[in-house]
Amino acid sequence: MATRGETVSKHKDIARIDQESKRSHGWYVRVRFHGKNHSKFFSDKKSGGRNSALLAAVAWRDHTRKKIGKPPTDKHIVTKCTTNTGVVGVRHDEKLNCYFISWVNQEGKPGKTSVSINRHGRIGAFQRACKIREQKEAERLGIV
Repeated sequence: MATRGETVSKHKDIARIDQESKRSHGWYVRVRFHGKNHSKFFSDKKSGGRNSALLAAVAWRDHTRKKIGKPPTDKHIVTKCTTNTGVVGVRHDEKLNCYFISWVNQEGKPGKTSVSINRHGRIGAFQRACKIREQKEAERLGIV
């Protein structure tokens, strides 16, 4: 959601900033990867106009992505894990004695399934869950 004079750009990781009160006009780039932010503002005035600033912002974003090792995709990539298993998209449910797997498909729709610990054992169920998650993420990114 755009706020404070910010508008959404069709370029991933790039937002347009137009704040009359601060006489600030340009493109703001923010590349996030492995919990770190890399950001830079490209002023229209200093870059020689709105289009030149956008071109500079896109070039900086692409260079920064390459430098930090972020995969070249315009799709959202989750790199920080808050699950109880340490694996993004795989969650252990003690009450139901299973591993839940969640993902987002290429159309942006969420998917989910589970693997029973009773049926596959704790290690086997976890390995199956991780494999399912890996396959679904590869499908979403078009790697398969």
